[in-house]
Amino acid sequence: MRRGELTDEAWVVIAPLLPEPGGARGRWRDHRQVINGILWKLRTGAPWRDLPERFGPWKTCHERLRRWTADGTWDRILAAAQVHDDGTPVQWTISIDSSIVRAHQHAAGARKKGAPRQVRRRGAQDGEAIGRSRGGLSTKIHLAVDGRGRPLSILLTPGQAGDNPQLLALLDAIRVNEPGPGRPRKRPEVLIADKGYAHDSTRRALRQRGIRHVIPERSDQIARRAAKGSHGGRPPAFDKAIYKKRNVVERCFNRLKQWRDLATRYAKRASLYRAGLVLIAAVIWLP
Repeated sequence: MRRGELTDEAWVVIAPLLPEPGGARGRWRDHRQVINGILWKLRTGAPWRDLPERFGPWKTCHERLRRWTADGTWDRILAAAQVHDDGTPVQWTISIDSSIVRAHQHAAGARKKGAPRQVRRRGAQDGEAIGRSRGGLSTKIHLAVDGRGRPLSILLTPGQAGDNPQLLALLDAIRVNEPGPGRPRKRPEVLIADKGYAHDSTRRALRQRGIRHVIPERSDQIARRAAKGSHGGRPPAFDKAIYKKRNVVERCFNRLKQWRDLATRYAKRASLYRAGLVLIAAVIWLP
């Protein structure tokens, strides 16, 4: 095992979730070898064609990444990693945030499915989660993590998209199959978020779901309430001690961006870029 490759303990968890290494066209190349090749690509950010020979043909690794993205294998691996019995179960004080990554010029120009390549108007690639912000082409990663900074759900939007509209979708994407009978758990004990999520409609939606939240008020909201005097109502509850724990989501972004292929987006397809994020999120969970 070389640096950045799957450990034996991680492989024990992942191996049962993968398709049988055989099919109509004969035996597949070893799954662990292929996943290690994908991890090498994610860690270095190098072009697929530069994949070292020890991982086999680069087309095999790329095709396996694409195939397992389409059939949901990567998401199943992350779901299994989240409930892996390593003595540190999910901590349901959840923090959410977003981070922008630059989309390389190679990420632009993906074909529309079923349509020929065509010249698009400026910033019109929302379907592949590529937009324009001050830095040029970019993608925004929306992330929810548990109390130890381990990823629970991941969404992608164009870089110029707002944070707040993705909050409920990010929460809905959380599905942790805890041990024992019952449905997957989705609702946190506490939700921590920054001022980008401080909207009245968001607070109402969270209260309707019975989710305790710690979100600071923006200065304009404080001023508006003060201007109404006694009719302005009480300020929302805010626990400074709990809010200090929000740094775990920032630390998780730092860990994800240590993988150079994730720190800069090269993949044309949003689904393939997200697949890389999901795979590394699983690696963070696994021993």
